[in-house]
Amino acid sequence: MIFNRSRVLGLVLVASLLPAAGMRAEETKTVPQSAAEMQLSFAPLVKQTSNSVVNVYAERIVQRRSPVFDDPFFEQFFGQRMPNRTEKQSSLGSGVIATADGMVITNNHVIEGADDIKVALADGREYPCEVVMKDERVDLAVLRIKSRDRFAALTIGNSDQVEVGDLVLAIGNPFGVGQTVTSGIVSALARNQVVKSEFGFFIQTDAAINPGNSGGALMNMKGELIGINTAIFSRGGGSNGVGFAIPANLVKAFLNAAERGATSFERPYIGATFEPVTSEVASALGLTRARGALIVKVVDGGPAAKAGLKPGEVITAVNGIEVEHPDALGYRLATAGLGTSVTLEVMDNGEKSAVKLSLAGPPETQPRDERLLKGNNPLAGALVANLSPRLADELHLPSDLKGVIILRIKGGSPADDVGFRPSDIVLSLNGTAIDSTATLEAQLGQDQGFWQVEINRGGQIFRQIFR
Repeated sequence: MIFNRSRVLGLVLVASLLPAAGMRAEETKTVPQSAAEMQLSFAPLVKQTSNSVVNVYAERIVQRRSPVFDDPFFEQFFGQRMPNRTEKQSSLGSGVIATADGMVITNNHVIEGADDIKVALADGREYPCEVVMKDERVDLAVLRIKSRDRFAALTIGNSDQVEVGDLVLAIGNPFGVGQTVTSGIVSALARNQVVKSEFGFFIQTDAAINPGNSGGALMNMKGELIGINTAIFSRGGGSNGVGFAIPANLVKAFLNAAERGATSFERPYIGATFEPVTSEVASALGLTRARGALIVKVVDGGPAAKAGLKPGEVITAVNGIEVEHPDALGYRLATAGLGTSVTLEVMDNGEKSAVKLSLAGPPETQPRDERLLKGNNPLAGALVANLSPRLADELHLPSDLKGVIILRIKGGSPADDVGFRPSDIVLSLNGTAIDSTATLEAQLGQDQGFWQVEINRGGQIFRQIFR
């Protein structure tokens, strides 16, 4: 369905009766009661909200060079290397105006790597934008429209009130054809393992979503934003009736961080690792259902340890809201916000208890002490730093990792030549455990004629001897 200012095609509304005083929200939802109700239209709601959804145009400059121009024959013939050819690459997406002064929420993948970003409103106005904050782990970005104009902002609703079966509208710019409105229902909640994202917690909808809808609005019947359309499940590139949106509560937390001037979205540090609860684990632990987050490791001195959490326990709810899996736990803690406390429902050997957990950002337990290694050794040319939960978070690594991590490697250096890579963690050198950059540098100064290096690369341990 394609919407413009002149008309709306094929929109049919299944209406909800107005809530009576004192009735709960779930009691006010009803099926159509008459033929007249079946003929109601979404048009007034679309007119009310459409100018809050924008088209996002992102351009990036790329360098192109034909490999034939690197041939020595061409260099000899022309007397110089042929220059690189530059070209523009464009991507289209959608965004939602979240504040009257022009803050726009969209997906990170819509603007990733862009050199120039513009937004176009439904009424035809276009504005340049700047990136305020972005984070690939949650696939969100905040843009600021470069204008003193005031804009129609879309109210951000409470996505925790969304239920399966609720009516929704999706507004975006599929395939770059222009603003388009589709309708459907919420078909599932708390979906995970949908896309590569730190928080696997999505609203699923059957409202038609296609390429270009990314960053657009998923709205409820009050005209409130309940999600940012992000992904589709498709084998052919088109809509198959299964689309996914980032819940509005995470969007709100992300926007609040950007408005505070943060440069990245900081997550609470728990000091524990979790696994899903399988049916076998549930049976062994005396749980009636295979749901929750199983604690498999607790870091000494971390928030989880201080709260009394132990391996083998299962977190089943946060502030009374059920936790389906570890991704849902991460989502609940992130949306609760730093500086707050949450109450966890914990199951241990069939016994239920409540545990209070204070939420704070990842600490820098030791200074990172960055050092560029030098000398006649296989690690010369590597820039290294001390790992801490904060640095691990910045590098998108598990927070419980320890050791000295390689941040960068100088091209053509010994470290580059022998195959070390950024994010390699040096665990030991010549049998000595490496607990700091100072220890590593001191060990490299003792030339024993050979170097036995043990590293952690993506969770795998490698040992190699260099002479």
